[in-house]
Amino acid sequence: MKILLDTANAAYIKKINDLFPIDGVTTNPSILAKNGKPFMEVLQEIRSIIGPDRTLHAQVLSQTAEEILTEANYLISKLGANTFIKIPVIPEGYKAMRLLHEKGVKVTATAVFTAQQALMAARAGANYVAPYVNRIDNISGDGVQVVADIAHIFESFGFATEVLAASFKNVDQVQKCCLVKAHAVTVSEDVFDSLTKHPLTDWSVNKFVEDWEAVYGKGTKVSNA
Repeated sequence: MKILLDTANAAYIKKINDLFPIDGVTTNPSILAKNGKPFMEVLQEIRSIIGPDRTLHAQVLSQTAEEILTEANYLISKLGANTFIKIPVIPEGYKAMRLLHEKGVKVTATAVFTAQQALMAARAGANYVAPYVNRIDNISGDGVQVVADIAHIFESFGFATEVLAASFKNVDQVQKCCLVKAHAVTVSEDVFDSLTKHPLTDWSVNKFVEDWEAVYGKGTKVSNA
């Protein structure tokens, strides 16, 4: 199970990359635009933080296969070979996925809302498909069930394509995607912070310190008590 950050906040990525074993970073045009800085400067800074071995997912804007290929080649030239080109599941996007796959370029199919869109992307050679869990829920669908359906189809027919579940609003959605065998999740800053915290953990740590200091003295540690 892979865990990625869905953000372009370099300071946050640097902090989390130092503390946790994350697998990479995903971005999209909206996330980059909110950052307010030159987009390539931001992407290159992210690449420098996570290094060449972790995955970076960067999205194209064009809507014709020819222009998508041009943007993909530009992104790879600037960000390195371990960059996954995010392509929306539109007709010209599927064509671009196939052409990039034939050239050995890594692809993440994005803006996925149905299992059939994901299946077509897998057939086109996408390495990942990214179903939007919370957005599916918001249109009276079942985002986790869509993830489960995609994972089942891929397993049943032997596709190497992996499910990168995206668009989360809470930890429960992430947990349920883990249970239905999503291969990876990408989460925003607030959801990631919630994944690793619990008030009883904080209470327990404080209690350990309180009990220790009652016997060994305030401020003492294991190394100097």
